[in-house]
Amino acid sequence: MGQPLSIDLRSRVLTAVNDGMSCRAAAARFGVAASTAIRWQAQRRETGDFAPKPQGGDMRSRRVEERAEDILAVWEASKDISLEELRVALIEMGLTVSVAGLHRFFVRRGMTRKKRLAMQSSRTAPTS
Repeated sequence: MGQPLSIDLRSRVLTAVNDGMSCRAAAARFGVAASTAIRWQAQRRETGDFAPKPQGGDMRSRRVEERAEDILAVWEASKDISLEELRVALIEMGLTVSVAGLHRFFVRRGMTRKKRLAMQSSRTAPTS
């Protein structure tokens, strides 16, 4: 993902617009796209600020986290359930989530979903 353009460039473009230059002319003068200058002007008009907005990050986990109690309740009812089986049970409850999304949900809580053997394997026999 690219980096946002500097505040200095943004302020110079918007100062030129304030001084009577059109957004397109100011964009051409400072070497940015006309749509960029128009968006900066619109952002300043709407919010009063022209700083870059945050980039990246997880945008979908909020929906899953809102239903955390439901997910944990299904998991508590049957702890040996696979992530795919859990996903199907959640679809029946109205929550569509991927297996990878469920995996990240459990990782955020420090919960492992790995199934372990009941007994440690024997080391008496040589392996090839």
